[in-house]
Amino acid sequence: MAEKTVVLYPSLGVGHLNPMVQLAKAFLRRGVAVTIAVVDPPGKDPVLEAAVARLASASPSITVGLLPIKPAGTNDHCSNPALRMLDELRLASPVLREFLVSLPAVDAIVVDMFCIDALDVAAELAVPAYMFYASAAADLAIYLQVPDVCRAAPSSFKDMGDTALPFSGVPPVRALDMPDTMADRESDLCRRRVQQLARMPEARGILVNSFEWLESRAVKALRDGLCASGGCSTPQIYCIGPLVDGGVSGDSGERHACLEWLDRQPKQSVVFLCFGSGGVFSAAQLREMAGGLENSGHRFLWAVRSPRDEQSQSAEPDLEALLPHGFLQRTGDRGLVLKDWAPQAEVLRHEAVGAFVTHCGWNSALEAVMSGVPMICWPLYAEQRLNKVHLVEEMKIGVVVEGYEESFVKAEELQAKVRLVMESEEGRKLRERAAMARDMAADAVKEGGSSDVAFYAFFKHVEMDKLEERQIRPSDKPPMM
Repeated sequence: MAEKTVVLYPSLGVGHLNPMVQLAKAFLRRGVAVTIAVVDPPGKDPVLEAAVARLASASPSITVGLLPIKPAGTNDHCSNPALRMLDELRLASPVLREFLVSLPAVDAIVVDMFCIDALDVAAELAVPAYMFYASAAADLAIYLQVPDVCRAAPSSFKDMGDTALPFSGVPPVRALDMPDTMADRESDLCRRRVQQLARMPEARGILVNSFEWLESRAVKALRDGLCASGGCSTPQIYCIGPLVDGGVSGDSGERHACLEWLDRQPKQSVVFLCFGSGGVFSAAQLREMAGGLENSGHRFLWAVRSPRDEQSQSAEPDLEALLPHGFLQRTGDRGLVLKDWAPQAEVLRHEAVGAFVTHCGWNSALEAVMSGVPMICWPLYAEQRLNKVHLVEEMKIGVVVEGYEESFVKAEELQAKVRLVMESEEGRKLRERAAMARDMAADAVKEGGSSDVAFYAFFKHVEMDKLEERQIRPSDKPPMM
């Protein structure tokens, strides 16, 4: 297979860059040259800047191109982070065009779902444009239907409470579990998002970070055209996952101390609590969580971040002040509390871990799937409430804590769900199902597995797109092609 060159175009933020990096590595393993074009706005996010620097040093085979843009302006959008992000991505389109033209060859561009404006750039330059959907196929099925469902709903989702929305291919989804960006259909943000979702079918195909066995119902609905809005046809769907970070202890390569602690614990005896970089709780909620863990009687490993209003005052959380008096001493023989961060992928793969209390970010969910660990679902924001629906109702590899809807889970509820997963017959079935999902994930990504086959189907589609462009436009191709 002749070497191809693909440009990857992530949205702003580390949460969007990291999945693209995993996709880039998967392309490289299959002999495809990769360039990642990263939007570089004023007032750089230091976390993103550090991630780009790590990428450049750790993966020299991946070319990174920075796209500097001007400030988004001084309008009201600047006070809304989501709207500001969309504005900045729109402003990046001319810079992206210049970048693409500067490259000697581009066989395809793969864009993040928020980078819809890039489709116009690709069309102008006759570059086949695909989309990378880094979350669940079931979320994609829902999002493609949102324009029609939102338009037909009697009111905004925020006013519909636990009303079930009519989406094909997924279990019933309550209006209150829809992402906040779509909650108020009269808002500028919701209008922009719905406009973006309506344009997703313009992509030549959609690469999804999932695998067919895990989401067979949603994938079938997508391929059968049951999720198309406004009379559009659904693009080709390629389930190429799970793509997740391999997991390393840190830049030094040394093994994290918590892994040595896990080495001393019995098999499947530890409850692991970790909520991602945005998983921040109030001091009152942290105390409730501590009470639930203590009263459950089970071993635990817990990554704790400072409450949002205290993050600027201290470099790391003051555990003695945040947690109940004497909690660390009383639970010291069976629990370990970490400040801010844990090597999540490595922890989940450790045989001592028996359950994962998670915010249901899709990357975290996939890491749990690949490790065969059942989940206690505590969704916080973005699409995490939708992921909870899929993990609990469809995949049956998790249970949900009650109270997340009101942003407060009581100690008794966490205690009950920990005991359910760790002690009950239902918990045993969850572990069996999770172990099956782990085995099927391994089958999907191996050579000849469903996800590996999907990659090569994508490459074939790119080749056909290139041939079609040559036949239709033999004389006016841009110089870059």
